[in-house]
Amino acid sequence: MKVNKEKRLAAEAAISHVADGMCLGVGTGSTVAIFIELLAEKISAEGISITAVPSSYATLLQLHDVGVPTIPLGCVASVPCAVDGADEVDAKLAMIKGGGAALLREKILAEAAQQFVIMVDNAKLVKALGTRVPIPVEVLPEALAIAMDRIQQLGGSPMLRQAERKAGPVITDNGNFILDVTVPKISNPAKLDKDLKLIPGVIESGLFPDQADIIYVGQEKGVKLLQR
Repeated sequence: MKVNKEKRLAAEAAISHVADGMCLGVGTGSTVAIFIELLAEKISAEGISITAVPSSYATLLQLHDVGVPTIPLGCVASVPCAVDGADEVDAKLAMIKGGGAALLREKILAEAAQQFVIMVDNAKLVKALGTRVPIPVEVLPEALAIAMDRIQQLGGSPMLRQAERKAGPVITDNGNFILDVTVPKISNPAKLDKDLKLIPGVIESGLFPDQADIIYVGQEKGVKLLQR
């Protein structure tokens, strides 16, 4: 209940960035799901018009359920604002994302956004990345063996993410695998992000070293603001 309250507080803070007529990027995850509920309430209460650009099928379906029109991510080069969650954030606004296996499209959305706004509960705020969660890495199925080998050479411990309600690995919206990579110490997220993506067959990493502009951290007594 405490975590849900903190997520809702962060989502309520992010709603302030929504304006009438906006084309809004919308990410993926449990906090984003709360944000979409609040977005629908705002549209109904204020009579505003919003078009959303979703980063995953899960978000697309929820937006359709609440009646928010959408535009495919591949049709949009720029949006004034995108709102998303994260699995970890640090005081320098570096993040790990991809717990929902949508990291590739989330990073495309972050690139398109003129302002990238992140919402998290307080447990996601860490002193060092990699403290709570591994780094998700999206990999072509044909590159699985070589990617795991090269990641080990970089000092990481990769594990193929398994699906919970189907036999076999998780398959992303793009038809790829997810490796969850544990690294003893992430001292330079930007360098590690680049090193991972130099491996043939690695499509994207869940390290977001410098994409966030604003992070709202929901806490028991309010919202903490981190701003670039």
